[in-house]
Amino acid sequence: MAGIVVVFDFDKTIVDCDSDNWVVDELGATELFNELLPTMSWNTLMDTMLKELHSQGRTIEDMAETLKSAPIHPKAISAIKSAYALGCDLRIVSDANVFFIETILKHHGLIDCFSEINTNPSVVDDEGRLRILPYHDFKTCPPHGCDLCPSNLCKGLVIERIKASVFADGRKCFIYVGDGKNDFCPSTKLREEDYVMPRKNYPVWDLICSNPLLVKAEVHEWSNWDDQERILLHLINRIIFGDRIPSSLIASDCKFQIQTIPISNQDPLQHVVPVPRITC
Repeated sequence: MAGIVVVFDFDKTIVDCDSDNWVVDELGATELFNELLPTMSWNTLMDTMLKELHSQGRTIEDMAETLKSAPIHPKAISAIKSAYALGCDLRIVSDANVFFIETILKHHGLIDCFSEINTNPSVVDDEGRLRILPYHDFKTCPPHGCDLCPSNLCKGLVIERIKASVFADGRKCFIYVGDGKNDFCPSTKLREEDYVMPRKNYPVWDLICSNPLLVKAEVHEWSNWDDQERILLHLINRIIFGDRIPSSLIASDCKFQIQTIPISNQDPLQHVVPVPRITC
């Protein structure tokens, strides 16, 4: 193993959509979803929507077929397969649910690349209805106490658990890839020797730019799927081959202007060098 743990969010980070919205929209329940959205938490809302779809005669098989058509870019697939081939330990931490994530990953031949999927549980009840449950059972347990995350899932707590488990096996380096507001909390749990890859102009990128002192890890934003694959594989190679830049610098154009210069004439990867020039 390369001694590298790569943690992915799922929605808008692996698939180029929100899988919950994708199912609701494709199965014709958008109007009810929008009506109920202001009245309940997202996790509870999705369980309610699946109950409504079940009452309309929509089956689990219908949902699975819908999920198989969720957009995922070939570069996202190749990035995952390449990172896995390089010996990285790949994991998912997502506020989607087990059924949605596993259905999509199996369809694209990616399920075996991941050693762990941390997300909201999903079960089929006696009536054949798919139920979505919270990762943290907030109905019977006290809240997790994190004001950055929704009550059903604190990704920061999940990252802390993963860190404790992998550090017991030896020193590891983390790369966290995400896009959403709830990807900020786990980003603050990373160390200076770790890396975070926020999707540019998405909520986590905005939060990191607004609170740069809260994130110790080196930041490399990505804008598109070509970026994601190139930057992720570059960071993995930097860790493996020891080509590092000062981790105290944030490689984000909300803080610095970025130059891209080749590591060497033979190296097709590009080395991101933060230039300390304020641009915003």
